Amino acid sequence: MLLAPLGAPLLLFVLAWGSAVYRLPFAKWKRLSTAPILAPRGHGFESAGTFNPAVVRWGRKFTMLYRAQDARGTSVLGYATSQDGIHFTRRSAPVLTPQAPYERGGGVEDPRLARFNNTWYLTYTGYNNVDGRGPEHKDAQLCLATSCDLIHWQRQGVILAAYQGSWNVGWTKSGAIVPEKINGRYWMYYLGDARNRGSQMGVAESDDLVHWRNVLSRPVLTSRPGLFDSRVVEPGPPPVIVPQGILLVYNGADDHLVYSPGWVLFDLYDPTRVLARAGAPLLRPELSWEKVGQVPNVVFVEGLVRLPRRWLFYYGGADRTVGVAEANAATARAELNFFRYQRLAAGLAGPVEEVATWHWGEE
Repeated sequence: MLLAPLGAPLLLFVLAWGSAVYRLPFAKWKRLSTAPILAPRGHGFESAGTFNPAVVRWGRKFTMLYRAQDARGTSVLGYATSQDGIHFTRRSAPVLTPQAPYERGGGVEDPRLARFNNTWYLTYTGYNNVDGRGPEHKDAQLCLATSCDLIHWQRQGVILAAYQGSWNVGWTKSGAIVPEKINGRYWMYYLGDARNRGSQMGVAESDDLVHWRNVLSRPVLTSRPGLFDSRVVEPGPPPVIVPQGILLVYNGADDHLVYSPGWVLFDLYDPTRVLARAGAPLLRPELSWEKVGQVPNVVFVEGLVRLPRRWLFYYGGADRTVGVAEANAATARAELNFFRYQRLAAGLAGPVEEVATWHWGEE
């Protein structure tokens, strides 16, 4: 077993085969504000909640699509822009409202954004709580819409139906599309419900970004007893391509349903293969508005903006508000101390996980 010495001057992670070294691309997360940057207001479409945002840097401004919820519990997608990524000005009306049968009652939830050529691809959850097939007539299904301006959207329908996967026996949600083609195909990580195992992460592929199919007969990433992701393993924002692979920030929930983000690194040439995975969360619910809300104890990341010298991570706090955390881009001054390291031996049969936990030094 290979361990980095205490006080090591680099933010490093040794990959499965032991000979390659992975430098994490960001340092320790720090909240940019101790108050929410977006909160419910008024008596209309965003009176009960404004949370789970997708944020992109497009042109000279930051654009946010966020889940807005009214007093009846119906969700729509709101729109806001910012010059600095912290202070946002909201559009007075939502840009996507429930209209399709699969959105009846519950609405449209939890956006994630990816751009290919000149088109934006929005994955979201269509929630039908009126006449769905599931228990109590409730269904949540992974859906897609497209746009050229982030305001006017064309629905492409349900892209991974609930109850129909090779291993998924329940709902489908949270589609995080890989930003580049791999092996001539598009790839997406998503949330499904495995039989007797709860919410797990799946992977799908597509030839055209509209028609998607499952790749595996099992989840690609599973929950782990006793850790921060023991109950739920849910994709966060779209992954980032780094030299060592596909880096995905995901949201885990523990046995007490405390939600905290972690990370996983997939193989760039085989997006179904896990190379490395966090053993501790990147951020935990600590502030009052992260602990108290519509759902308590939630830091749920859905937005990521990568700037030249820093990364911004946007999250929902307790299913009610929006927060933002910052991480400096990794430099030689960033420190990593391994407390636990488990190698994933190349070529071993069956899924074997690699776990690392760390502390960062100050930059």
